[in-house]
Formats: sequence, C-alpha cells, structure tokens
Amino acid sequence: MAEQAEIRVTFDKFDADKNGHITAAEITEVMKALGESVPQYKIRDMIKEVDLDENGTVEFEEFLVMYAKVKAGKQSFALQDTAEKAKKMIVVGGMSEASAEGTQHTYGEEEQEAFSDWINFQLEKDPELQARLPIPAGGDHLFRKVDDGIILCKLINASIPNTVDERAINKQKKLNVYQVHENQTLALNSASAIGCNLVNIGADDLIQGRPHLVLGLLWQVIRIGLFAKINLQNCPGLARLLEPGESLADLLALPPDQILLRWFNYHLAEAGHPRRVHNFTKDIMDSENYTILLNQIAPPGSGVNRSPLDEHDTSRRAEGMLQQADKLGCRKFVRPRDVVKGNSRLNMAFVANLFNTHPGLEDMEVEIIEETREEKTFRNWMNSLGVNPFVNNLYSDLRDGIVLLQLFDKVKPGIVDWGKVTTDRAKLNKMGGNMRKIQNCNYALQLAKEMKFSTVGIGGEDISAGQKMYTLAIVWQLMRAYTVSVLQQLAGSDKPITDQQIVDWANGKLSGAGKASSIRSFKDPCIGSSVPVLDLVDSIKPGSVNQDNVLPNPATFDDKMSNAKYAISMSRKIGARVYALPEDLVEVKQKMVMTIFACLMVQDKKQEQE
Repeated sequence: MAEQAEIRVTFDKFDADKNGHITAAEITEVMKALGESVPQYKIRDMIKEVDLDENGTVEFEEFLVMYAKVKAGKQSFALQDTAEKAKKMIVVGGMSEASAEGTQHTYGEEEQEAFSDWINFQLEKDPELQARLPIPAGGDHLFRKVDDGIILCKLINASIPNTVDERAINKQKKLNVYQVHENQTLALNSASAIGCNLVNIGADDLIQGRPHLVLGLLWQVIRIGLFAKINLQNCPGLARLLEPGESLADLLALPPDQILLRWFNYHLAEAGHPRRVHNFTKDIMDSENYTILLNQIAPPGSGVNRSPLDEHDTSRRAEGMLQQADKLGCRKFVRPRDVVKGNSRLNMAFVANLFNTHPGLEDMEVEIIEETREEKTFRNWMNSLGVNPFVNNLYSDLRDGIVLLQLFDKVKPGIVDWGKVTTDRAKLNKMGGNMRKIQNCNYALQLAKEMKFSTVGIGGEDISAGQKMYTLAIVWQLMRAYTVSVLQQLAGSDKPITDQQIVDWANGKLSGAGKASSIRSFKDPCIGSSVPVLDLVDSIKPGSVNQDNVLPNPATFDDKMSNAKYAISMSRKIGARVYALPEDLVEVKQKMVMTIFACLMVQDKKQEQE
C-alpha cells in the first residue's frame, strides 16, 4: 500500500486539472517520475487496453494496471496485487487467451453489473426478448446472453433508433453457427456505423463472449446512445448553459462530458450550493453534490429530498442518494461502491441518464443547429477507425489537425512523419498554440496534395478556423481514399480503383447472378428503389435476401425507405462496413452511394480470397 500511495502522489502532481484522469503525454511523464521510461507507442497500446471508451485518458486505477504491466515486463509483478486491491478487477487473458505476447485484459465487475441492468431496463418491453431477459448480475450471464447477436442488435437500436432493420436479424429459436455469425456481423457493422471503434473485435470474439471485448463494445454503444440526446433538438433549454461571450456553436462544440459537468454546475448554482464539480471521480464521491442535483431537478411531488446529507458514512449516504434517484426512475449504472470509489465511466453514465430524463432546463427559443447526415456519417466513420480524441464535433475537433493526420496515416500507413506534428495538447493550448494548429493543418494539406486530393483554394488556416466547406471537402476525399485503398490492396492493383471500375464490377456481378437490375452510374435514379443494392447483396451471398421483404417497384417515399433500410442492414449483415444512411439511397446521394457499392465490392473481393 505504501507503493500505491507513492504512485498516487506522483499521479496527482500531473493531474493539473484535478479531474481524476491524465492524458497520454502526462502518462509518459508520470512513468518517468516513477523511474520508468516507456516509449510513446507502448503508452498508446496500453491506453487502448485499459481505456475502453477510447478518449485517450486514464484514471488512477487504470494507470495502476498500466504501471503493473511495465513492472511485469521487468520480471517484477508485485504491483499487480496492489492494482487489484485499488480497483476490483477481473483479469482475463494470458498466453492462451489474449495474444502471443501474453497480453492481459482487465474489466470491472461493476461494469458487467451496470451494463446488464441497463440492457434489462432498455429492452424489458421487447416481446421477442422475454426468454432472454432479464440478465442476472454477476457471473458470465451477460457474455452468454449476447452471444447470438440479437440483444446486441436491439441495444444498438435502443441507442440510435433505426440503425438496424430488424428484418435482417436471424431470430429463430434455434440458430445455427452461420446464422449466429451473421447476426454478430450485422451487430458489429451497425455499431461501426454509429461510431464505435471495432479495431481487433470480430464476430467470433462476441460469440465466444470474450469479456473485455464484449464490455468494451457495450460501453461504446451505451455511451453513444446516452450522448446522442445532449443537443438542442432534444433539449432546447441547453442554451441556458451558455457563458458570457459564448455562442451556441461554442457550447455545442464542447465534448458531451464537459456539457454534462456544466449542466451539473448550473443546477448547483441555481440551488445556491457553494461547491462545483470538475470531474466524475473525486467531486462526487461523498454524494453531497449528487444529493443537491437530484433535489434541484426533481419535479414537484416526486418526494426527492436532501435527507442523505444527514448521513456521515459515505457508503450509506451514497445508498440514500441512490434511493432519491430511484424516485425519479434513475437508479442506473452506479451502486454505492461506484460512487464512493469514483468510477468515472459509470458516474458519467449516471449523470447523462439524469440529464436525458430530467434536464430541469426551461425551454428557450433558439436557432436549432442540427448536424447534417453527411457530417454524422463522416464523424462516425472517423470514430470507428479509433481516432484520438473521439470526434464529437466534425469541425471544432479537427481544427488542430491531429485527427486529420491520423486519418491520413490510416489511409496510407507511414505517410505521416509524426516528428513534424505538434501533438502535445498543452503546447497547442498555450500562447502560440494557434500557429502550431495551423502548421499541423498545413502539413495535412501537404499530404493531401501528395495523395492527389483536390485542395484548390484550401489553406491550413481554413481547416483550423473550422470552415465547413473546406473541412468537408478534405474529409470526403479521405473517406473515399480509405475505401478505395482497401479495394486496391484486395485487387492487388498498383493504381487506384476508379468509380467506373466499381460500376462495371457491380453490373458484371448482377449480370452473372442473373439479376435484371443494373446501374449506369452512382447518380442513376434506379438506385433510389434500392433494388440494385439488394440484388447485388444477393449476388454476393446467394439466398441471403428474403424477397418477401423487398418491394420491386416502390412508388412512395415510405416504400423506398423500407427497401433502403433493408438494403443497408443486409449489406452490413453479409460483411460490408457501410456507413451511409437509408435516406442517402432513396435520394441517390452520389458520394454516399459510391461508398455503399465500394464497400460491397470490398466484401466480394474478401470472399473471393477466403
């Protein structure tokens, strides 16, 4: 315990904001202060193992696991027991489970229980899940319940409605191994489409119930669903959180967790309470701020009161506070131990659920700033690739050039010389930081020119200023280049695949399968029926499309949407990682239509090589 205390003191020195977590750059410095020199790339790898929400920061308990791993590499694993005592963790892995290097993965029992409870709550009224729910807490029940993909698909829909067309889910009582694999493939590709990072997660991992991967995916799906409602459309009263000199765009550019903290503090101030919260760890551990918040947002007649403040024992006070939350129907995600220990992830989810159900903000007449479909698609694509930090706002989060450069590196690995890039957030936020951001963006545009992108009239200052038209132009070309680069590798070509080659492939595939449909280009009006896409899916995997679900000549918008929803989900079910939305098909949006056909071509080429 003395060693743990020493590490805590060192950790806190570098936690400048006192928010309970530190960044990748700060982790390196803490390691150095503790006498351990760890390369930055190893730090990034370890963060991915302990930080499943991919926000690029770690809490103290997660840092202990990382530090234990560093010590283990030196044949001294004494700290592992300390790490386990610091936070109740289950360790899975080792030589046989995780990797050839003997990588170990960790997950908390508290998250297993919290996610099981949330799934039960979200899906309890689904008549098709009565035999599967509720999921008991503890043990391996959660991992066994999600092994056929049905619950996962339905949870994705609960988070972001209409992502999965349920006609595409195999729901028979007895599913064979192929049908289960199809469901998991559908779930994974649908999760990717809403912005989940699925690097190193496959259908077999979910079927086998690998705990750290299942929980990592569940957390991402749940978090995305909770954060999706933190906007002006769902809560016009959000504008009340504006600070002097701020615009709505400034407010909405904040990460959702920061908006939640501001909302929390708004109600503390309204209640005349002197304290403020700066994190979801230390500042909520005594339940005092929570008790004030609940009392402030509770509707009249709810019976919520401040009685927990009379309790001095923190665990009993946390239980009393949660009893008050239960009166609002919001006793979710956290148990008393999670509050007292300051589990950041679960407490953030608890607060997000409070905001979504009882925002306590009087509506205001404001101009609704709504994210376009195109912006949403690009943002989800970036996040699915695991960019760091997570992109919440397509424009403000790309202004320093770091995410853009990560995308270039994913399109063409090795193209970025990271020695030329300022990645240190502290330097970017200090005096002269704006110039560094512009330099990063200029370097990104230099790489864009090397890759033959169209950059006429675009300067680094345009991207750094968040100019929408210019940012979208670069991002679209990156997304297209990424898809085409995968195709090029599969085709073994030394030249980029052209749109016409994709069109020719599609028509050849359709003709070879005896289908009557064909397309002239990605602007062909016939695509609006989605029939060519469904025929193409059935050509790639014969018999996969249930023709009873297809309207051969849809006339109305609703009929076309029915076909489009089915086409998108069926594309994902056979393995195509499609990000486009059904509306893109119905309206024949050329850019998005191109990505659909390109992704189907990728899947066809993969099948040919298997």
